[in-house]
Amino acid sequence: MNKHFTLFILFGLALGLAVGAACHAYIPDPTAAKAVAANLSLITDVFLRLIKMLMAPLVFTTLASGVAHMGDPATVGRVGAKTLLWFLGASLISLVLGMVFAGVLHPGAGLHLVVEGAAAIKPAQTSLADFIHHAVPDSGIRAMADNEILQVVVFAVFVGCSVAALGPRAELVAKVLEQGGQVMLRMVGYVMVLAPLAVFASVAATVTVQGLGILKTYAALIGSFYLGLIVLWAILLLAGRLVIGPRAGQLYRKLRSPVLLAFSTSTSEAAFPQTLEVLEEFGVPNRIAAFVLPLGYSFNLCGSMIYCTFAVLFIAQVYDIHLSLGQQVIMLLVLMVTSKGLAGVPRAVLVVVAATLNTFHIPEAGLALILGVDHFMDMGRSATNVIGNAVAAGAVARMEGGLRSEQAPVTSS
Repeated sequence: MNKHFTLFILFGLALGLAVGAACHAYIPDPTAAKAVAANLSLITDVFLRLIKMLMAPLVFTTLASGVAHMGDPATVGRVGAKTLLWFLGASLISLVLGMVFAGVLHPGAGLHLVVEGAAAIKPAQTSLADFIHHAVPDSGIRAMADNEILQVVVFAVFVGCSVAALGPRAELVAKVLEQGGQVMLRMVGYVMVLAPLAVFASVAATVTVQGLGILKTYAALIGSFYLGLIVLWAILLLAGRLVIGPRAGQLYRKLRSPVLLAFSTSTSEAAFPQTLEVLEEFGVPNRIAAFVLPLGYSFNLCGSMIYCTFAVLFIAQVYDIHLSLGQQVIMLLVLMVTSKGLAGVPRAVLVVVAATLNTFHIPEAGLALILGVDHFMDMGRSATNVIGNAVAAGAVARMEGGLRSEQAPVTSS
């Protein structure tokens, strides 16, 4: 089904380019071209409203469930502390790299899009004090109703910690949160069925007004992003080599198959069983691999995090919006939390990007610009997630002194 979905996305992209180019050529009047583009954009607007509809409940259920399943931090122990410290470092590096590459290469510069009927767009002028004050909700329900994602995050963390502290007494609540998260992720899957149609409408509308020159922007976007991924891979592999030692090369060779699987399916969760088998074959004890890897799929999505900062800044550049360094730092803090818990669902990270755009008053319509080529970037970020989690498991095992010599392939016992 995923292959068919990819074909539909590509078909929507190609058809959008063709229709947009034809409209741009045969409708020379700019006013008439904008009117046609506005009609096409209705389809994209519906898709974006559906995405926005899911943001708050999806972030709440997945984040609260993830925190609840971590258990009491006092009982997580030494392995948990080392794992979370590694995840924190990897997350920060990934987010900063996305910010640096988007800021230095400016893949969205030169397009100069505007939102019809709007004055010059300015990002939310948010100071650190404003950020802290705004992050604390006076009502969890109101925060969700208003799509105040920062406040939803705070509320979800408190709920998750409370559920974890109550242990067995809140087991039913933990299950409800987990199942609620699964329901919301399934809804994301349903909404994404409309993505090929939204891709067609978005590309056709943009090319109708801008012409085929938009292709240069897409090429710059994909090229810049993969350049950032290459640097992130190098950092992750070097960090693993420093901690694991000379044997790290063996682990990297064994990871080729799960990495290719994640790349081809555009979901790192598809490679989970194979990655776990590779880690145990490499010598990572099952107790560590079975702890670090699932936790990493919620809290260590390196590829998704570099994409989040990259995509947000790209869209800001498209609309000629400048985010100050302070605002970008705040964006990193927001994404450190909101990017958790969305592994395994292709393109669910778009929800996180949409939430961040909303937080900084950047036009959410910009999200439609990346839909047509998001699949190609999703392949890279999914493969990166697998590498990041596998290296983390190997590093934690080495720090714990539990890394065994290479074992024979794991068999059922």
